[in-house]
Amino acid sequence: MRALSFRPGHGVVCARREIAQEMDIPDQFLGKIAQQLARAGLIEIVQGARGGFRLLVSPSEVTLLDVVEAVIGEIFLNDCLMRPESCNRSNACAVHSVWYKARQQLRRTLQEASFASLLHENSCMSSGILELTAAVTPRRSSTRSVKGAR
Repeated sequence: MRALSFRPGHGVVCARREIAQEMDIPDQFLGKIAQQLARAGLIEIVQGARGGFRLLVSPSEVTLLDVVEAVIGEIFLNDCLMRPESCNRSNACAVHSVWYKARQQLRRTLQEASFASLLHENSCMSSGILELTAAVTPRRSSTRSVKGAR
C-alpha cells in the first residue's frame, strides 16, 4: 500500500517486481499480501506483461486499520475478546475490560492514520518519495555547446 499510495498519479499500475524491490520484501510474500488487499477492494491485480498492482482507493481514504485488518483480519488482541464464550468470567473480569479498552484505542489510532496523512509526516513513509519522484520525472538533457567544438 505504501508503494502504491505515494506514487505520482492515482490509479497507475506499478510492476510487482518494482514494488518488491522498493519495499525490500520477497516477491512471493508481496503476492500473498496483494491477494488479501485485492479481496478487500483496496487494490486491483493487473495480469499480463504490463501488469502489476493498481490502487483503487484514494490514499486519503485508506487507513492503517484498513490494511492491517485486510491482511490479518479484525484486531482482537486476545482470545476472550474474539470469542467471549471461551471464558465464562468475561462479563465480570476486570482484565477483560482493560483488553477491550486497549483494543478500542489501537483500532481508533490505526483508523486515524490515513496513508495521505502519513505522506506529510516525517517518517519512513515519506523518505522514499523524493527518490521515487526523481525516478519518474523526466530529466532535461543538458547539451551545451563548447566554444570551438564542431
